[in-house]
Amino acid sequence: MPTADLALLRLVQWLSPAFPTGAFAYSHGLEAAVVAGDVTSEAKLADWLSDILAHGAGWNDAVLLACGLRGEDLATLCDLARALAGTAERLKETEEQGAAFARARAEMTSTCTKPMPLPLALAEAARGLGLPPEQVIALFQHSFASNLVSAGVRFIPLGQSAGQRVLAALHPLIAQIAQRAATATRADLAQSAVRADLQSAAHETLDVRIFKT
Repeated sequence: MPTADLALLRLVQWLSPAFPTGAFAYSHGLEAAVVAGDVTSEAKLADWLSDILAHGAGWNDAVLLACGLRGEDLATLCDLARALAGTAERLKETEEQGAAFARARAEMTSTCTKPMPLPLALAEAARGLGLPPEQVIALFQHSFASNLVSAGVRFIPLGQSAGQRVLAALHPLIAQIAQRAATATRADLAQSAVRADLQSAAHETLDVRIFKT
């Protein structure tokens, strides 16, 4: 099998729901959005996810991942990633998943790495794969969107088919974001999904919570 194919399989494994980052436990504020009545249908979930990917943490994570892949200093990028986390739960989400990713990879490969926010933990791991950055970013964004679709299917609730329609409809946007982010710099970091940030903050005080964030 060609080396590039093996590298791609390794990346797919890292971003698979089977890889133990605990992603299923985080909703990125979606749980609060559902409770508030903002996301109650297939169409509204698609709109909410599109905004997160294009204008929220999804875009910033894509840019941070691109910067990490091209060899920028990871410690500096980690500080920036933490500063960009709009709420305590957003920070918890990216740091806990990043630490779990590093721990699982270390157990697989005996490679010891420092815990980092998730996109930068992936950047460090993927630097040596030799894959096009837009491919790494697209699969990372797809994994992120898949997890939130799964959360929506469980909590709104939606049928499995509706969830898959939402995810399929996001593919063109994910591909577009990956292409843009691959050549983006720190100057391109921007976040304007304000309502999603407010929903994330509101999640901290929900009386009953299924998800950690």
